[in-house]
Amino acid sequence: MPHPCRALLLAVLATLGLAACTQFPELDARTADIDPRTPYPALVPLDPLLGRAKDDQITGDTESRLDARAAGLRARAAAMRGDVIGDDTRARMAAGVTR
Repeated sequence: MPHPCRALLLAVLATLGLAACTQFPELDARTADIDPRTPYPALVPLDPLLGRAKDDQITGDTESRLDARAAGLRARAAAMRGDVIGDDTRARMAAGVTR
């Protein structure tokens, strides 16, 4: 019967061997071409940014505001689900195809 440490070592080596056969992703192909003439972004002071972050704290009415915003977004999405082409326009298009 094989020793447990040898079996574990064999399993680890087999796993590493299989991992070594994987395809390494092409990292160079994932970078976007950057125009070297593009200026650097402007540096801004950190204090105004941190001050605005404090305005977005969770308060007692946060849940109700988020629920109202979610309901508004759901209503907008429902309005977009309707037909894009009206019945009159669809009838004109159908008549033009049958000519």
